[in-house]
Amino acid sequence: MQHRYIPMTEEDKKSMLKTVGVDSTEDLFADIPKEVRFDGELNIKPAKDEYELKKELSQLAGQNANLESHTSFLGAGVYQHYIPSIVDHVISRSEFYTAYTPYQPEISQGELQAIFEFQTMICELSGMEVANSSMYDGGTALAEAVNLSAGQTKKKKVLVSKAIHPESLEVIKTYVKGPGLEIVEIDVKDGLTDLQQLERELDDDTASVVLQYPNFLGQIEPLQEVNELLANQKKTMMLVSSNPLSLGYLTPPGEFGADIVVGDAQVFGIPAQFGGPHCGYFATTKKLMRKVPGRLVGQTVDEEGQRGFVLTLQAREQHIRRDKATSNICSNQALNALASSVAMSALGKHGVKEMAELNMKKARYAMKKFEEAGFEVVYNGPIFNEFVVKINGNIATLNKELLNKGFIGGFDLGKVNDQWSNHLLIAVTEIRTKDEIDQFVKELGDING
Repeated sequence: MQHRYIPMTEEDKKSMLKTVGVDSTEDLFADIPKEVRFDGELNIKPAKDEYELKKELSQLAGQNANLESHTSFLGAGVYQHYIPSIVDHVISRSEFYTAYTPYQPEISQGELQAIFEFQTMICELSGMEVANSSMYDGGTALAEAVNLSAGQTKKKKVLVSKAIHPESLEVIKTYVKGPGLEIVEIDVKDGLTDLQQLERELDDDTASVVLQYPNFLGQIEPLQEVNELLANQKKTMMLVSSNPLSLGYLTPPGEFGADIVVGDAQVFGIPAQFGGPHCGYFATTKKLMRKVPGRLVGQTVDEEGQRGFVLTLQAREQHIRRDKATSNICSNQALNALASSVAMSALGKHGVKEMAELNMKKARYAMKKFEEAGFEVVYNGPIFNEFVVKINGNIATLNKELLNKGFIGGFDLGKVNDQWSNHLLIAVTEIRTKDEIDQFVKELGDING
């Protein structure tokens, strides 16, 4: 009989006890005083056989609302996108699924090439010259960028837009405690970063300016105007967190003079899966290549002149002198980076652009339907695939009622800021149909009155 696990027989138990030199389990724990040991039966259900256990767990799992049973309009950093079926086939191969860090290039060419391709595609999307082999997620990538900017410019002040993802802002605040950086938060005005306040706060001690493109409210920040503001601050860096799918259509931040572009590759080939794990990307200029956290894969040739791939740069403290290390970030998300690479490769350059266009067109169709239904769409600037709608009632209650009707509603912005109470952030991706959008607007209108 085949088992999903390796069962322990009585013979196995006796053999292990004999190996460690005791006769019984009681002898094994003899050094632990009896008065601190638990004496009794645990208050848990009796053990079940594998079939019954699987049946019970399946029934419990079936009570969850998920993206198969419900139609989702929830975004705010985690999105439901089309994932080509080939993604799971590739990442489920054992040589990728169980691979360890590719320190030995002679046996890791497949993984190294996959990471190299990931880096290349990220550079093409972001308009930057160099990308690393991925990071934990978009939030940590942005925080690493902040620390890099301070180390590079030798300045302590960082201007951070309040229109970036609130969780990313919290990660930044945690990261800067060590180097003792000053975070100045720039307010939001009409859904965008307040550039007048930004200009007032800019000074000779400003290491960097941090923005999100598109921002957390779905609006597209005017990066060219920010770049012009920074023209007189020669050393101040522009750091941009960006949804890489949006860059399939929008002008990449690199063309607006961004020094570092980061973000989350979850939109390519990675399911929503309860919020993680994800795959952060980190792209920058050749000038900053040796300051990039994590590792980079490079292309080379072997002694016979054949193309090969190796770990070119590793800037973490385990690999170089600690005082020269740029970061203690210890791992990349290689498997998820592979998933993103496969997804981007399967879609192709034109497919990524088409997918981005569909997001934009469907989001605009949804905005139009909300306006026709009498809702107030709060901001009227350019968007990618998210927008804000004002709601009359309690959003938590509204989302519960939507759930009963088969919809996962938008994100309650009141959780982030009291000023945004009764404001709902709605995401519309390429997989949403016209009928789904129409029905969602109708149901929300009926509930909202």
